[in-house]
Amino acid sequence: MAKPLMARATAVWLVDNTTISFKQIADFVGMHELEIQGIADGDVAAGVKGFDPIANNQLTQEEIEAAEKDPLHRITLKHNPASLGEEKRRGPRYTPLSKRQDRPNAILWLVKFHPELADSQIARLVGTTKPTILSIRERTHWNIANMQPIDPVALGLCKQSELDAAVQKAAAKKAREGDAMSDDERRKLLSTEQSLGMEAEPKIPTAIEGLETFSLAGDDEDEKPQQEYDADSFFNLPDGDGEDDEDETSR
Repeated sequence: MAKPLMARATAVWLVDNTTISFKQIADFVGMHELEIQGIADGDVAAGVKGFDPIANNQLTQEEIEAAEKDPLHRITLKHNPASLGEEKRRGPRYTPLSKRQDRPNAILWLVKFHPELADSQIARLVGTTKPTILSIRERTHWNIANMQPIDPVALGLCKQSELDAAVQKAAAKKAREGDAMSDDERRKLLSTEQSLGMEAEPKIPTAIEGLETFSLAGDDEDEKPQQEYDADSFFNLPDGDGEDDEDETSR
């Protein structure tokens, strides 16, 4: 499906001048629905001037009215020979001069929150070079102290759909290389049934419960039962008066 010229500016105009749903606008201009919502909230495409698709012969007023009445209506681009080939471009991504200073912040965000992304993926997303990405990863970039991680989608450097596709691709690649991952990372990527079927990891006992059963049995066998005594046994001594009387009589 052909996309309109200046898709982002067209989306800005449709958000500001129509009641078409975000989903309809996203499908029409080839952007993610969250990006359209970001335009409406002022977080995306700030400062972008709207591009009137009616005045530029890309839409008709009847098409817009039909979309406003029916949320399920798919907006159809009016045939425009100049828009052919606009959807796909060859070569590296072009970044406007006004946004190039934001690329390091976007790279820092991707490195921090999506470490699974390869340098080549980050380079394609924000239109940068691998040496720049490496310097930010190793925190040797000349301006690293003043950089702040900012979502590249919010900066307008890439689409949310492109970021999601790159993250899913990186996660799938990491899952295929599961033997090289740690146990915790592998469990996160496996299904519940597979994770429960894995051998349990040895754990350090957290209590000494059961150690009392290991008594010194040898010492118990050698010990003999001790005679029990009570208080009366110490005071009821044998009577020795009779023997003393006999001794006195014999004298």
